[in-house]
Amino acid sequence: MATLPEGESPRVSPGRPQVFISPMPELESPQRQIPDSLMLTGFWYRAVPADRVHRHQLQKAMLLEIPLVLGRDHQGRAFALRDACPHRGMPLHCGQFDGEQVECGYHGWRFDAHTGQCQLIPSLTAGQTLKVDRIYAGSYACQEHDQFIWVYVPEPPAAGAGFTKQVEPPSAAPQIEKFSEKCKLAYLTADMPVSVDHGIIGLMDPAHGPFVHQAWWWRKRASIHEKQKNFEPIPNGFRMSAHTPSSNSAPYKLLRVYADADSITTTIDFTLPNLRTETIRAGKYWFSSLTTVTPITRNHCRIDVVAAWNLFRGMPFGPQLLKFVFAKFVEQDRRTMELQSEGLKHNPHLMLIDDADRPAKWYFELKAAYLEAKRSGRAMKHPISEAVTLKWRS
Repeated sequence: MATLPEGESPRVSPGRPQVFISPMPELESPQRQIPDSLMLTGFWYRAVPADRVHRHQLQKAMLLEIPLVLGRDHQGRAFALRDACPHRGMPLHCGQFDGEQVECGYHGWRFDAHTGQCQLIPSLTAGQTLKVDRIYAGSYACQEHDQFIWVYVPEPPAAGAGFTKQVEPPSAAPQIEKFSEKCKLAYLTADMPVSVDHGIIGLMDPAHGPFVHQAWWWRKRASIHEKQKNFEPIPNGFRMSAHTPSSNSAPYKLLRVYADADSITTTIDFTLPNLRTETIRAGKYWFSSLTTVTPITRNHCRIDVVAAWNLFRGMPFGPQLLKFVFAKFVEQDRRTMELQSEGLKHNPHLMLIDDADRPAKWYFELKAAYLEAKRSGRAMKHPISEAVTLKWRS
């Protein structure tokens, strides 16, 4: 795949299908790009925290610029429909829900909550033969686990085609890895006023820590030193191979004492479209997290972090301490993205450098390879051919 010389901005060729040809495709104004260039379909996405969706109530949400309405049926099972009646476009969340069917508040059309199939059109008379069961509101596969409701976003139908039966996802939604039954689980979420691309490369950026995440209990700028990590390709992504965590971070020093372990290892994976998993092992103790950056619109994303652990379970305020650290991290990243969005409004010239920005380059190359595979119908060609060692200071 062609790439640009170091530090140059990409340009989009007019009249051709939008395919990434450089590490930073969103540097051009987002309005000049088609939505698919920023938001990948054919994947599971976290829609909303599970505790925000209640039985017999309708909860609206936005996902990849798709308006959704979510709810729970009589048994508590979650469902997701497109938040628009196929009749005249009335938002379905403005209607009624009886635990089985969603009723549009405009003309009373009723739809099965899980399949989206139309069940009733009250205005029809006995002699009118419209086949009601052939009409569908958009319906999306749903799964609930680890304190979130996930929605599968399929490839969009052809323009003007309308909706039919729900698309069956090819695989289950991602789950956080747990290494024992007895563990704690918690989540954090924060809105980011930037595109999903900026959210993701900010998430995987290894060099911002000493500047964004400074704290007396974490690390200081004076602790910056050279680091070296090994990376390897994995399906649809890449892995920072198991390594000893940073020696200039106070929580890791505390963990080393608490766990009384011979070694502590951290493994970090990134996989399309937006998944970052981290696993820390210290003897019998472990910590794992699954972080996603969910595209809401082209210029708005949301970071969701779910963590599971068996650390500090018998230590007073141990779980609260871990939640505090994670909450602080997420808020620092959110605030940084908020400030960055001010600069991005003016469409500045941006660049990526080696080695610290190599993971960001890989992300855009993976995205380009995925889009090219969709366009050509051929298997996706992984842009990372072999293991590589990267060096940076942080």
